[in-house]
Amino acid sequence: MSRIGAYDIAPMPRERVRDGGTLRLATTEFPTQWNYWHLGGADLDTARILGALMPWLFRSDQRGRVTADPSYLVRAEVTRKRPRQVVTYDLNPMARWSDGTPLGYRDFLALWRACRGSDRAYQITTSTGYDRIRQVTRGANDRQVVVTFDRPFGEWRSLFSPLYPARTISDPSAWDHAWSGHIPVTAGPFRPESIDRTAQAVTIVRDAHWWGPRARLDRVVFRYLARDAMPGAFASGEIDAFDAGTDAAAYRRARQVPGAVVRRAAGPDFSQLTFNGATPALADVNVRRAVAMAIDRRALARSALAGLDWPVLLLNDHAFVNTQEGYRDNAGDLDTYDPVGAGRLLDRAGWRTRGRSRLKDGRPLTLRYVYPASAATGRQSGELIQVMLRRVGVRLELRPVPDSDFFDRYLIPGAYDLAPFSWIGGPFPISNLRPIYGRPRGNDVRQNVARVGSASLDALLDRATEELNPAKARRYANEADRLIWGEVHSVTLYQRPQIVPARRTLVNWGAFGLYTPAWPDVGFRR
Repeated sequence: MSRIGAYDIAPMPRERVRDGGTLRLATTEFPTQWNYWHLGGADLDTARILGALMPWLFRSDQRGRVTADPSYLVRAEVTRKRPRQVVTYDLNPMARWSDGTPLGYRDFLALWRACRGSDRAYQITTSTGYDRIRQVTRGANDRQVVVTFDRPFGEWRSLFSPLYPARTISDPSAWDHAWSGHIPVTAGPFRPESIDRTAQAVTIVRDAHWWGPRARLDRVVFRYLARDAMPGAFASGEIDAFDAGTDAAAYRRARQVPGAVVRRAAGPDFSQLTFNGATPALADVNVRRAVAMAIDRRALARSALAGLDWPVLLLNDHAFVNTQEGYRDNAGDLDTYDPVGAGRLLDRAGWRTRGRSRLKDGRPLTLRYVYPASAATGRQSGELIQVMLRRVGVRLELRPVPDSDFFDRYLIPGAYDLAPFSWIGGPFPISNLRPIYGRPRGNDVRQNVARVGSASLDALLDRATEELNPAKARRYANEADRLIWGEVHSVTLYQRPQIVPARRTLVNWGAFGLYTPAWPDVGFRR
């Protein structure tokens, strides 16, 4: 495979898609909280299912470029920049909830009040963007929404999707319980038919009251399966598609299934290695730089992607993935594996070679590599890094920990030196940079578990977040990324592949990358 594709979904005009049929898909979770903005609701499977049921106001193409979905919006644009940013939404007059209530400004108002972060009674997954809004008001009518910001927010299109009806989220009790275990109201091409807790399956069916393009499929069944059970279920015909991730064995098995095809694209997520800059061993940026130079990133990528017929293409940008508009190579000298240079940096930092070890003030340079116990790739990478660092006199201790404890008991408290994990990306990457790379405030690290940052980086991150011109915002984000590389906050490794075995007859479905699924068009060949 010579290059990475942005998406691979067997695209087909909807008029050539057969009317009817049932699509059976595997999920890695059985969702119980269907309020996506709730602290317990923001996972990928929930988002995928809600994409067929709820209003998502904007769509992304394969390059991450975002446009309004005409099923919900006639227009949405910045109507004033100064003295305060104002965004005006004109809703499709046909758009209404399944209980007959039109979509309107009250729905926007209720979601903003819940997510702005000022009322701790609402358990929210994020306040990003909402915390910059000054007010949400009615425009010329109930279907025109006027949102006024206190501070500019360039990725305003990321807000209010999915949208929820006001009456189901208007107080903390409804926020917690109205969407727990069931889906009371929808506004999409499909509606729920059943949520079977025993079978751990969710079935949705075509909604005859949907005002947009009629869904081709009769129904979709989402069934929870353990990852190791998915290849067998696909081979026996129980499911029509599943995400194989980086499981080379699942990929090989799927290729042998009659009538199947493997669809492959570069996903929006990326693998990386975070350095804890608050530990004594890595507090010195020169030591972090030396360790990074002593790690052969290409060898790690080759190991992780072995058996997948996937190109070894490093990711050298913390803000954008390779297939995304805005991607730049910002790694500088950290793109090169240089153990000799790493040794010189360690010498200058006072870590002298004694036999096969590096010592300073009588203690050896020992790092803790913490990873989830079930992550085979994390273990393999750790073993490789252990050998690489040994060559420059650094000892690496491999410490597998329970998956459920990895973030809460190790990363967030800072009980590690190096940690491998992936960040989830998407079409709105810039506003997510500040929580991950901004300077921690005391014990409030947010998502910056590396615990390093600077005032100059914060200023650039804020400038990128507030810039309303997308091209300028991408430029500021990449300027910030060069500082992130300079601080050796973390080293990115590779854009994670999406490998989706599917029935050959299934069209407009597969490995989406940054592309938003068009649910009304999904179906089977005629």
